[in-house]
Amino acid sequence: MSSIALAGNPNCGKTTLFNAFTNAKQHVGNWPGVTVEKKEGVVSFQGNKYVLVDLPGTYSLGAYSEDEIVARDYIIKENPSVVINVVDASNIERNLYLTIQMIEMGANVVIALNMIDEAKQKNIEIDIKALSEALGVPVIPTVASKAEGLSELIKTAVSVYDKPNTINVLNYGNELNQLISNVQSLLSPYNPKLEYPIEWIAVKLIENDAYISKAIQDQVDPQILQQIQELIDAYTEEVGFEPEISLVDRRYTHITDLLQNCMQKPELTMDTTSDKIDRIVTNKYFGIPIFAAIMFLLYELTFIVGAGMQDKLSEWFDLGGQWLSGQLEDMGANSFLVGFLNDGIIGGVGAVLTFVPLIAVMYFLIGLLEDSGYMARAAYVMDRLMRALGLHGKTFVSMIISTGCNVPGIMSTRTLDSKKDRMVAILVNPFISCGARLPIYVVFVAAFFSAYQGLILFSLYALGIVVALLFGKLFSSTIFKGEVSYFVMELPPYRLPSLKNVLLLMWEKASSFIKKAGRVILPFVIILWVLSIFPLSAEQYSDQTILGRIGGFVAPIFDPAGFGTWQASISLVCGIIAKETTVAVMGMAYSGVGEGTDLVSAIQQVFTPLSAMAFMVMSLLYTPCVATLAIIRKETNSWKWTIFSATYTFVVGYTAAILVYQIGGLLGFS
Repeated sequence: MSSIALAGNPNCGKTTLFNAFTNAKQHVGNWPGVTVEKKEGVVSFQGNKYVLVDLPGTYSLGAYSEDEIVARDYIIKENPSVVINVVDASNIERNLYLTIQMIEMGANVVIALNMIDEAKQKNIEIDIKALSEALGVPVIPTVASKAEGLSELIKTAVSVYDKPNTINVLNYGNELNQLISNVQSLLSPYNPKLEYPIEWIAVKLIENDAYISKAIQDQVDPQILQQIQELIDAYTEEVGFEPEISLVDRRYTHITDLLQNCMQKPELTMDTTSDKIDRIVTNKYFGIPIFAAIMFLLYELTFIVGAGMQDKLSEWFDLGGQWLSGQLEDMGANSFLVGFLNDGIIGGVGAVLTFVPLIAVMYFLIGLLEDSGYMARAAYVMDRLMRALGLHGKTFVSMIISTGCNVPGIMSTRTLDSKKDRMVAILVNPFISCGARLPIYVVFVAAFFSAYQGLILFSLYALGIVVALLFGKLFSSTIFKGEVSYFVMELPPYRLPSLKNVLLLMWEKASSFIKKAGRVILPFVIILWVLSIFPLSAEQYSDQTILGRIGGFVAPIFDPAGFGTWQASISLVCGIIAKETTVAVMGMAYSGVGEGTDLVSAIQQVFTPLSAMAFMVMSLLYTPCVATLAIIRKETNSWKWTIFSATYTFVVGYTAAILVYQIGGLLGFS
């Protein structure tokens, strides 16, 4: 099955277009960096099916970051039949830089001139026919969010499907053209075994592209590479600056020249609504306090709106468990079966599922912030603080993504250009509180801090960010010394959030939570339930069972932190499998504690407010889950850094929990 690729700048509407064509449900956000790996779907047209590939957003094909390499390699090596280049019509000058590069590399390009409605709102008039003639490729106006122009777009893409690819290197002027020609001549004997087009390689070598230089060094004689470098040095000496500057300047000059005959825009640019709002929310003095206030309000609303639904769902699970137990007992069912279903399944998995309403509410609110365009501002206002700590501003973007799950948060570090920045971001990312930790907080907040729900939740999320920033500073100053890269990020215009996009994000997170309860937590709880009743000579759910003995062996370690019970200890150990498992294990392990049948009542009998706070801090900071460790292994390609991450985070979490409990005790808290 042949393929069509979607390529373009970040936040230009590629994923929205992908979803519209394939009926997929990929996460769409009004901020850069949503897509960090290529995604595939199938689009049907006139009885034929085509593979549609959504590539990571990139401003150029310079391959400075992992996502740029993914996009560039797919276009060149996989050689898709058509590349639909999605261009933001309201910011066409910047977007066309990538277009020019793709045309140069010989891609079969069709332009989707997206967000044409926003361009019209800004009084920007674009002559579609003239633009198409100037670029030499088809141009189709679209509004992906409203599914406008999509039929014409796919029809055009299919119509040029079999068009042969041709390399169209730009006219860079006599001096640069001669340099490019000379480099091509030196490379021509090696053309058959080079994996990239020779004309394009010549331009990239002159552009000082380290990735291409490394890619061809084993195929080309070192003496030839030395001669190429001498040609580049001679040009630099002659004109007074590197040829890569001339290449970039000539591309932008070319874009400016062709747009003079294709586009009209107001000479005086009036302040937009986005500009007026940004003067306040991105103010260097008020930006961070406003961000903090917004996040505090988000967590407060999460409890206000979701707590009632969570209580009702918990009540239904309790009633369901009681009804099921009664029915089974009336039928003469074995007591082990009754205990398994009531204590193991409902007490374990049910305890986790009761938090779905809170998770849904929280991600609905986060979705509103994302789709409005505010999250990009949050990263922008944090940049000053990040740079002061020696961190790249995009590190905070990965932190924001990690509030949903640390796995995509770590994957999003692919947008960082330098290995140093990327490694620091990966290592500090596990401190950011993910959605899976939310059930742990909610249980303890309900038990001891019901009057301060939003404040406690906000404080925990803020603590995770603070610890991540402090260790980021430590790592960037010691293990990964080096110059911090500049942070460049486009601020998208504010938009009225799309209810579809927001509900999609909410469903994505809630359904993922439910699926994990079925795929991971249920099998794990079954195993733990068996361990909690054997040997049969021991009292069920006691410290004499296999599970109790394992927990009892670990428990003394946590005595200084105030929760040295076997139940708390085994819950933390199991939380390394998946953080949600902590609550599931607690729901089962504490089922025999006191007369209260619900987890909150049981926790109130064995914890104090101070030990509860220490436990939440431990849960926030200690070793990340197996899925996160697996993605750290994949992204770093190193077991050393994976083991280091698992170990140092445990030490940090353990130390912080002890400090909370011991200092709190000295201050008179209980």
